[in-house]
Amino acid sequence: MKLSTLSQLPFSADRGWPEIERIHPRLVKLFAFLVLPLSLLPPAMLYYAGTHYPEVFLPQAADRDWGLIAGVFFLAEMVTLLVMGWLIREVAQTNGLRIDNHDAYLLAAIAPIPLWLSSLGLLVPSLAFNVVLTLVALGVSCGIIYRGIEGLCHTREDVSAAGIVQIVTGAGLMAWALLLMLVVML
Repeated sequence: MKLSTLSQLPFSADRGWPEIERIHPRLVKLFAFLVLPLSLLPPAMLYYAGTHYPEVFLPQAADRDWGLIAGVFFLAEMVTLLVMGWLIREVAQTNGLRIDNHDAYLLAAIAPIPLWLSSLGLLVPSLAFNVVLTLVALGVSCGIIYRGIEGLCHTREDVSAAGIVQIVTGAGLMAWALLLMLVVML
């Protein structure tokens, strides 16, 4: 997949998604060369921010074991990815749309890319900056899910696609909230 293809995914079901369907990337290859490297960014950046300026984000966070937190965060990301693929397929089928396991997991692997990249914002020791960056990334991820449902399910039923995005994003937000609670509690 080219970067130009990925950049089109949140904005159109007709640009980018047909190319992805045509090349039909193997999930193992996608995991090894895209998901794994990018999903390592948030734990690494969390570790960096936690060891360099934890007080910016949590006043009592200086004495935390940031290596443990980063490791648990990474494992939770992997579990969340597996659950999201399953959830996308189930919710799409419940709404009468056809999507196979491959495409559901493909969408689950591509959708969090903006969120993973937004973790680079932790290089900037500003809570406000990181909140805004994360909200923008969340919006782009929702666009990827929405357009991905339209493109991979070959539908233009806006209400069904929006409903799927709402359920999947809601579940994803709950997972991220649990991950953040985990960071605070560890």
